[in-house]
Amino acid sequence: MAVRLELYRSHFEETERQLVEIGELCVSTFRYASGIEALRVRNARGEIIILPFKGQQIWQACFDGRDLTMKSMFDEPVDTMVYLQNYGAFLLHCGLTGLGDPGPEDNHPLHGEIPNAPFQKAWLEIDAPSQKITIAGSYHYTVAFSTNYLATAKIVMEAGSALLDVSLEVENLKHTPMEMMYLAHANFRPVDHGELHYSASYDAASVRVRRSVPAHISPKPDYMAFITQLAKDPLPHHQFDPSLAFDPEVVFSIDMLADNKGFAHAIQIHPDGSADYIGYRPDQAPICMRWICRTPDQDGLGLAFPATAEVEGFTAEKSKGNIVKLDGKKSWSIAMRMGLLTASEAGDMKARIDRIRQD
Repeated sequence: MAVRLELYRSHFEETERQLVEIGELCVSTFRYASGIEALRVRNARGEIIILPFKGQQIWQACFDGRDLTMKSMFDEPVDTMVYLQNYGAFLLHCGLTGLGDPGPEDNHPLHGEIPNAPFQKAWLEIDAPSQKITIAGSYHYTVAFSTNYLATAKIVMEAGSALLDVSLEVENLKHTPMEMMYLAHANFRPVDHGELHYSASYDAASVRVRRSVPAHISPKPDYMAFITQLAKDPLPHHQFDPSLAFDPEVVFSIDMLADNKGFAHAIQIHPDGSADYIGYRPDQAPICMRWICRTPDQDGLGLAFPATAEVEGFTAEKSKGNIVKLDGKKSWSIAMRMGLLTASEAGDMKARIDRIRQD
């Protein structure tokens, strides 16, 4: 039976302090100079840094000597609710009452309220016999006359594993329906000559590049020509040739296919044979987004964002039918797995992906 340990902001000081140690698993607390509380969770393969009261973000993930996290302009998290003023985490939960770039009829912030949300509660669930630690937190968001939900996020690290089990549950506390949207912004670091493999048909009908240009980016003159090329044939983006112009960003919407267990899979195979990995259930998140940004200042790969909607803002996505309607007192949830695969595991996963694509 797991032991639950409540976390309080008073546990976190500028000096890092060990909180829990079970076998190879170790949890310590510290506070960034910005004031943001952080947990360092380690096993024999590596470590993650979690911001328990700041959106339950995974700020950094490092395994087998490699930093999986995107390169950003932020050395540490910033105490702000503004999305682009604190952007550099390995994982951000996005939504829930809005998603993507707000359109002219929208009043939600970029990617909604939850990425930097001030979670009111955080705790650890310690399962010593199974050598497993769960980092969890909850955020209660209420707006009179419109919204009242409880979001509970969990991240599970196991001994000897470089894969994380991540989940989010949203409970509508109202008696009336709630309209919601979600996207898991998991930001890996792309590598030169890395190869993308994923469970989808590799054609323009199934891998659709985004044509619109969001207000927060300034494309270069040759950007639209590159987008036009990818709209005809997405295959060139499957290998990260350093000359490809993912500047400032390229976004795709992908029709992912599931295996016989209901999971879709995506990997970036590195030149050494190891791979970045994310897997999830399309029946929980029917839309998959991919984001690639390769600039001198930012280098990020959203390998496969599990989502309930695309990223054109609430009004546009509602017109497409991409809104989850959650009845009063009902819950919605998503479960994902992400992290690093060894060369052997990556080979097995590529073979699994190939089988899904051939079926």
